[in-house]
Amino acid sequence: MLIEQPPFIYRLFFPAAKWRFHTEEKAIYLTFDDGPIPEITPWVLDLLDRYQIKATFFCVGDNVRKHPDIYRQILDRGHRVGNHTFHHLQALKTRTANYQKDVEQATQYIDSPLFRPPHGHLRIRQFWKLRKQFSIVMWDVVTRDYSKYMNVEKVVANVKKYTRNGSVIVFHDSIKAEERMKKALPQAIEWLLSEGYGFRVIGEI
Repeated sequence: MLIEQPPFIYRLFFPAAKWRFHTEEKAIYLTFDDGPIPEITPWVLDLLDRYQIKATFFCVGDNVRKHPDIYRQILDRGHRVGNHTFHHLQALKTRTANYQKDVEQATQYIDSPLFRPPHGHLRIRQFWKLRKQFSIVMWDVVTRDYSKYMNVEKVVANVKKYTRNGSVIVFHDSIKAEERMKKALPQAIEWLLSEGYGFRVIGEI
């Protein structure tokens, strides 16, 4: 559970971040990290169109630079985007000044007030510096579709076990997650719909 749904004590370190939305509606917020990737992202977009679902994509700046047409597809189809750094940096292994520069580099390609750190970690100083410029979106449920130790059944089980009203759910439109995500995402969507959840896009926070 420490990974799939961060405990309350961990969330206290980043009180101004958004981990979950409190809404009177029965709704969740579907998000995708690490794209856009030609082999993956268009497939995700087509699937979301099929279900008439809108989502929020936290994009890596260098991927947007390399695949601007796919990035444009995300926007043209009515989805929201957020900044996920330029080089997908791990914050805990990067000096704050260098991390800031990398995020700023990503803003040249991603016009959004939303930011999510890769791997879901930030140093306290990094967090408060970025908080001046961005609304920082973490997560309430991470599916772990990226993990080679997971299978499709376990990925879907994470969604079923941890999702609650207002959850921010993370999948990945990445090569690492492709095999599990492409099978688990449709199953997760079907389950969420059967449970009566609506799908919301993350707006201004």
